[in-house]
Formats: sequence, C-alpha cells, structure tokens
Amino acid sequence: MRPIDIQHDATALRFHANVDGGEAECIYRLAGSLMNIVHTEVPPQAEGQGIAAALVRAALAQARAMGWRVRPSCSYVGSYMRRHPETQDLLE
Repeated sequence: MRPIDIQHDATALRFHANVDGGEAECIYRLAGSLMNIVHTEVPPQAEGQGIAAALVRAALAQARAMGWRVRPSCSYVGSYMRRHPETQDLLE
C-alpha cells in the first residue's frame, strides 16, 4: 500500500486525500473547543485500504494537538474510537 497524503483544510473543516477513484474526506464542525466529526467517505474503488482510518487518525491527532474534545457523530468515527481505547480521553 502506498502512503496516503492527507491534507487538512481548516477553512473547509475537513481532512482529505486524493486516492484511486477520487477524493476521500473526513468532515467536521467546530464549536468552541468541540470537534464534531460528522462524515467520513472513501470512494468505493479505494475502500478496504485503511484510508478512512488514516483520515480519522489525522482528525483525532489535530483534536489532541488543539486540546479539543470530540463528538463522533459519524458512525465510522464512533466505531474507530471504540476500537482504539487510546482515543477515549478525547470524547466529549
């Protein structure tokens, strides 16, 4: 698997990466110090390659660096955080 070049577009409140089949993204909303991650999407051709997980890791790393709490409104993010106990301290 080739490395994933994830970009953070703070103006558009999203993390994204160009991948086979298009663009993958993780979209969030910010209210004060609460990062509400609302949607994660990967093109069907690129599914199963760890791209969604990489986007979520990047988003959670940003939340940690900024001192934000996280609301995982996206079901994938909620599932990811349940599988990764090291992220539990970020939950609102």
